[in-house]
Amino acid sequence: MNLIKQLDQRSQEHPERIALIDVAGELSYGELYAEVCHGSEFLRQQGFKLGDCILIVEPINIGLYIRLLSIFHAGMTAIIIDPSTKKSALRSSLQLSVPDGFIGSAKAHLLRVTIPEIRKIKRCINTSGFVPLSKRWKSNKKEKRVTDPATVGKDHPALITFTSGSTGMPKAACRSHGFLLAQHEALAESLDFKAGEVDLITLPIFAIANLASGMTSVIADTDLRYPAQADPVKINAQCREHKVTRCAASPAFFRKLFEDGIFPLFRTIYTGGAPVFPHLIDAIQSKYPDLNIVTVYGSTEAEPISHIAWDEVSEADHVAMKRGEGLLVGTAVSATDLMICESDFSDTIGEIAVAGDHVLKGYLHGKGDAETKFQKDGEIWHRTGDMGYLDKENRLWLMGRTSAVFRIGDRVVYPFSIECAVLHHYLVERCAVVAHGGEFLLCLELNGQGQGLEQVKADFAEYDYLEIIQLETVPMDKRHNAKVDYPELEKILSRLDAG
Repeated sequence: MNLIKQLDQRSQEHPERIALIDVAGELSYGELYAEVCHGSEFLRQQGFKLGDCILIVEPINIGLYIRLLSIFHAGMTAIIIDPSTKKSALRSSLQLSVPDGFIGSAKAHLLRVTIPEIRKIKRCINTSGFVPLSKRWKSNKKEKRVTDPATVGKDHPALITFTSGSTGMPKAACRSHGFLLAQHEALAESLDFKAGEVDLITLPIFAIANLASGMTSVIADTDLRYPAQADPVKINAQCREHKVTRCAASPAFFRKLFEDGIFPLFRTIYTGGAPVFPHLIDAIQSKYPDLNIVTVYGSTEAEPISHIAWDEVSEADHVAMKRGEGLLVGTAVSATDLMICESDFSDTIGEIAVAGDHVLKGYLHGKGDAETKFQKDGEIWHRTGDMGYLDKENRLWLMGRTSAVFRIGDRVVYPFSIECAVLHHYLVERCAVVAHGGEFLLCLELNGQGQGLEQVKADFAEYDYLEIIQLETVPMDKRHNAKVDYPELEKILSRLDAG
């Protein structure tokens, strides 16, 4: 088997259909597959062989996908590292998985100067400009010869990326050909892939699933490392020009488009990758009532886990979320086995664990397995690190990270569920519940409307076990602007303590 056979099949069924579009141009399915076959042969000519690992550091564009798919076609393994990764974490990652080769733009090759682990790589390929001690990637502009992809087993490694757990140390997530195909099938259920649709790409891994489904992928004209800083004018122009019908993106991306008042005429949007709070979705749905909105819950190790169409969320569900009963994330997809683990806090609320063909069975070299993996009845399960429960309809409700739960006397406090409730308030821009200096705080960033802090305190009198304070800002993660930056919040609170 080889997951590239899906692309081969699509290129035979509809060679003229456009597969990928970026700001520089476009490629049809036939052209893309020819480029991939050429790239696969080029890699072999450079001395790479079946099973070799190749690090790719490139901007997200058509060229990146040609290189990535060429590696898959040749039965080699691609290593991709988040470009926003700190230098120390990047070095640790490359020590976990030592590359046999390096492919990157001229700018990316500067990493060979500063990163010893990259400098040690002997076979280097550049994709732009002139780079000493490297070969230039050769594109295929004329020859349309196609070849069969290398035959590999379903457990043959295809893609290595890196994630971190509660320790903060990187763990290598190795996705095999069989895993990626299973993930595509699970995503197809959540994202309703339909051949011929035009999808705006902001989550790079989804383009692979799009190609397997015969869709056209338009790579968003923005720096995809920072979705909260998307340029709505450029995005809207792209969507109009290429008649985009759908988009999957983080909530921060859609929030930026919505708040800037330039929201493309999508038929459907899918959002996940960070908490998707109801107040944002409700606001978007209210302004665009014909828009289909689907929220998707998952993680690096298990994508997707569950989903729900927003028009299936009842008024009673909204009331429950406003009461602090958690965040509704829907029914588990059919490919996902899900259980709620026993907890010291509650008989019904516990850590969410999942299993399935699209759930990562372990990390490279087993580093990180003890933290998140366990066996039951011969099956490997993944602990998500999230607390949750199942309602009478077997729908999943999130209650936040296991590490964030704390007790005040006999009361168990789930900060995430309180934050979900408080964010419904018209005066609240951002909020966070934390334990700090022996106190339990509800920190608020208000939007300047109404009577401010006293009004919020009155409206949330049931949280009298928390001290409610107002901050100038509740810091968010710098990349996605979607999750509270708790270490930075702790620094802000410590400075306030110091006076």
